[in-house]
Amino acid sequence: MVRKRNTRLGDKYLIILVLAIAFIACKDDPKPTIITEEELAIVEEVPEDVYEFGFNLNDFVVKRDTIKRGDTFGVILERNRLGYPKIFHIAEKAKDSFDIRRLQVGKPYTLLCSKDTLEIPKCFIYQPNQEEYVVINFQDSIHAYTSRKPIKYVEKTATGIITNNISETLEEQGLSPRLAYKMADEIYAWTIDFRRLQKGDRFKVIYTDKYINDSIYTGVHNIKAAYFEHNNEPFYAFEFETDSVKGIIDYFNKEAKNLRRAFLKAPVKFSRISSRYNLKRRIAVYGYKVRPHRGTDFAAPIGTPIMATANGTVTKSSYTRGNGKYVKIRHNATYETQYLHMRKRNVKVGQFVKQGDVIGWVGMTGNTGGPHVCYRFWKNGREVDPFKQKLPEAKPISDSLKVKYLDFIAPIKVKLDSIPFKEAILKEELQNNNNLISFKD
Repeated sequence: MVRKRNTRLGDKYLIILVLAIAFIACKDDPKPTIITEEELAIVEEVPEDVYEFGFNLNDFVVKRDTIKRGDTFGVILERNRLGYPKIFHIAEKAKDSFDIRRLQVGKPYTLLCSKDTLEIPKCFIYQPNQEEYVVINFQDSIHAYTSRKPIKYVEKTATGIITNNISETLEEQGLSPRLAYKMADEIYAWTIDFRRLQKGDRFKVIYTDKYINDSIYTGVHNIKAAYFEHNNEPFYAFEFETDSVKGIIDYFNKEAKNLRRAFLKAPVKFSRISSRYNLKRRIAVYGYKVRPHRGTDFAAPIGTPIMATANGTVTKSSYTRGNGKYVKIRHNATYETQYLHMRKRNVKVGQFVKQGDVIGWVGMTGNTGGPHVCYRFWKNGREVDPFKQKLPEAKPISDSLKVKYLDFIAPIKVKLDSIPFKEAILKEELQNNNNLISFKD
């Protein structure tokens, strides 16, 4: 009996010992942390700074919109709780830097407002285009200025082999159709007829893409060099600035010969000729009497940009009842051109324009039955048919610049020549695959 009591007593001591150890272990464990709402607010992540237009957007309530029909600078600010006396004061102070009447429908704007219940505007930012923005800042003192978003240019290369047309060839590779336009209309317009390309013609090109804020792709900026093989004949083209003061850039071949002609074929892109130069034209409306047409009509939608067909100086930018709004340009002692029926003119008398510059937009002003530009061409003071003239080539490169040009293009040509054609890349990949199969076998 005594032995049995001792066993039970030992079991009791063992249980007490286990409970004591467990108690001590629990005592050593840290107590669960209870975080109050105030402490939680302190440990919340601070949002990263987001900068745009030179401002930290986290400091404001940001409101974005576009200019609607009927919107003015005053209407927009008044709609956002800013009083008219303040608006008038801002407009007066800013008018020397930016004309608030120039706001265009459809263009984006941003309001930076106070971070409180009132959300009063502190800054107005207007974007007339993708690159530029106008800031009217009235947080403390009032000041206005125009600035640009950061631009980045990325150099790229492309090659292709024509199977049908150049646009399809570029599209198959996911490349911009702008490359096709630049090669066809800006570089090789006078040396290669892109409507008659042959299957097997091939090309390679060095070009730059343009990005705004590192992320917004705005398309092909320029072509630095190109090689086009048409009917087994090679055509090189290199971009080169011949006049840094006027900003004249042309394309020359490897012998420094200008690839362009002095005049573009048409003053508008993607248009059709609706009426040709015809001194014996008869019109039913006028009883089939002879009504000479001394211009060439290019039909195009209203608002289509009208380009100067050659470098020159604007001699007239005016309006008459017959011509409507029109522009006239003198190119040299021999040639002048005129552009009629514009909706709006974009140049002033005395202004120098380069080939391809937009001088106005297609409209229906003056005597016209539909939207088009009437293109008139003068040679030695007499109106002539531009399509029947043997037009001169563009101005050749000067002897003093020729040496500089040849030195300039030497490394570019080496780089261009070293770019493999697409067919060569495919052959190499195929050969590598065959070698890999043979090795596995």
